[in-house]
Amino acid sequence: MRNQMRKFTRNITTLPCTRNTRPSVIQIIARPTTCKPSRMARASFLMTQARPKGDLHLQIRHYATPQPESTSTISTGEYHAFADETMEALLTSLENLVDGAADAAYEVEYSSGVLTLKLGETGTYVINKQPPNKQIWLSSPISGPKRYDYNTDSGKWMYTRDSQSLGQLLEQELSTAFDKEVRLGIEPKENV
Repeated sequence: MRNQMRKFTRNITTLPCTRNTRPSVIQIIARPTTCKPSRMARASFLMTQARPKGDLHLQIRHYATPQPESTSTISTGEYHAFADETMEALLTSLENLVDGAADAAYEVEYSSGVLTLKLGETGTYVINKQPPNKQIWLSSPISGPKRYDYNTDSGKWMYTRDSQSLGQLLEQELSTAFDKEVRLGIEPKENV
């Protein structure tokens, strides 16, 4: 049974398909329902009711795009230097922006590597360091969650799925939220 399951899982682990006219990847995972889940299984699978011995449980996951691999080639020390510099520059720029808006519902906080920007009815941005992955994570009320890797060639924090930088996205969204052009100055200037 286990050999059949391994062979079955190996053959259909990822299948390309289309869903809602967008390309996606389906991941199909097969496992006997009678086996005891490992730590990984507990984290990856939803537990279901026990079925008769020998039955297989299939779980299908839909992904809009394939999961990118982390492309970080910087050392841990370099990561902390780049991330701290970016977070400090963001904090300074956002404090100035919020002070200039003079709206009591707007607030910026920075503590333990987590920067929180509250914009009243627009929502809350959370930007934080993720040292194990060497990434900066953004949770935006407009565009949702994104994970940024540092690109040493451009000197920018880039999201690999859409090739947009952290600075570009924040400037675009905050310009809309504040109804004026916002320049955060967290990225190197482009050579024109």
